[in-house]
Amino acid sequence: MNAPVVIVGAGPTGLTAALLLARYGVQSLVLERWEGVYPQPRAVHMDGEIRRIVARLGIGDEFDAISRPALGLRLLDRDLRTLAEFQRDPAGGRNGHPDANMFDQPELEGILRAAVRRQARVTLRGDAEVTAVVQEAGGARVDFTDRTSGATESVRAPYVLGCDGANSVVRTAIGARMRELNFEQRWLVVDVDTTAELGEWEGVHQVCDPVRAATYMRIGKSRHRWEFRLDPGEAAADYDDISRVYRLISPWTGDVAVEDIRLLRVAEYTFRAQLADRWRAGRVFLLGDAAHLTPPFIGQGMGAGLRDAANLTWKLAGVLAGDLPERVLDSYEVERKPHARTMIRLAKLTGMAMTEGGELGDLLRGRLAPHLGRLPGFHALVTSGETPPLRRSELVMRSRLGGGRAGRLVPNVLLDEGRRYDDVVAGRYAIVTTIEPAAAEHTRIRERGAVLVTAAPGSELRRWLVRRGARAALVRPDGVVQCTARDLPRLCAAMPRFLAGQEAGHAGSPDSGSPGRRPGGAVGWKP
Repeated sequence: MNAPVVIVGAGPTGLTAALLLARYGVQSLVLERWEGVYPQPRAVHMDGEIRRIVARLGIGDEFDAISRPALGLRLLDRDLRTLAEFQRDPAGGRNGHPDANMFDQPELEGILRAAVRRQARVTLRGDAEVTAVVQEAGGARVDFTDRTSGATESVRAPYVLGCDGANSVVRTAIGARMRELNFEQRWLVVDVDTTAELGEWEGVHQVCDPVRAATYMRIGKSRHRWEFRLDPGEAAADYDDISRVYRLISPWTGDVAVEDIRLLRVAEYTFRAQLADRWRAGRVFLLGDAAHLTPPFIGQGMGAGLRDAANLTWKLAGVLAGDLPERVLDSYEVERKPHARTMIRLAKLTGMAMTEGGELGDLLRGRLAPHLGRLPGFHALVTSGETPPLRRSELVMRSRLGGGRAGRLVPNVLLDEGRRYDDVVAGRYAIVTTIEPAAAEHTRIRERGAVLVTAAPGSELRRWLVRRGARAALVRPDGVVQCTARDLPRLCAAMPRFLAGQEAGHAGSPDSGSPGRRPGGAVGWKP
């Protein structure tokens, strides 16, 4: 198959990138070393911002069927007494979805693969082990081996996305290196299945203990996960049967007998904080764990990869269609790398605050944690469901002093017609305004393929917009505010043409085999 984009890796990041590209009419070839889904649980948490991306893939209802909202976070002492509790509304907040969703990664990947099978613009090839990525004029060559037949093959494409994980072949091929952010801890991860009810609070339990730090969370109807920090002399092999594991998890299991618990997995993980020194070389990009590794303490590992895909794919689609200049692809690393670094540092700080400091640290946590919820803005910081804004770039017009709405996600609020912002805009550019546009502005918005969203008096969207003194905002297809203004002419001048004539998010939906081609659009590629 010839395609404008080759994606290496069919994990959540790679499959999300393929499906998002397809929704803009862009064909892709996904090469995956393994034939099927890796069956063991890995990621278990998705925040509300990432749930919005999942909805754009057309699999929101399917995801909701396999996930359950978490009620928030409890900080516990070594005796499991609550030091502090930060509750979340399971009905959802500014993102229109719950801000903490627990799930089993193999089930999510199964849903993603089913969506890919329904999508004519994505070809997924398993048992294809990529061995080299070579830059060429106008694109790159990807060499791979068919693991079934042993045959070697090559494919050329204008763009290659390396979504192939922590041991990325693509990262090595472009000469990028992981840089340490000075965090490394060894943890034991335990996944069990039981039909018995444990009777525990259905949020995340974080045991703040320098001797045996631990985390517990319910991730499904019958699935539960624990994570325990390992001592230097311990290994996963020390917990190779349910009786040994049961001694660790028994503070949560109550009267549930060991015979009623099925051990799914015991594995040792080294939690690291790393960031690739560069995320792009020519037409080759790094996404997901190939670009960054984050400790799991704030549940952002998998979500960072989906953010990468959401940030890059619409820009690629615009460049391939001739609507955006190729230089806008530089904004991917400019925007995503600092955001990923900030989230990694937050996870690192959270982990250290919960686990380090010895007995003195334990004493300080016991004294300070009960008062955290009373600090002005601290509870909102933990539970708001909003991550930091993106940095300045060609597509984020923030002042150098920061502030304002630019770089932040527009809230996924209900609009007058009872539909949410994301459903109405459907992956296109939008003008969100309190001002009635003139006829010429209406025409320009329509000709540019954008959507006009009126922030009605008294609406949540209007309050969000005017709170920082703006009357209108230009919002990108990924939901990020590009710039704001007090008048419309400036925003209309900054708005590019983007896939005008194609109904983004619908013509290329996972359930549609229609070509989704627009006049002049470059959705396919022939060498």
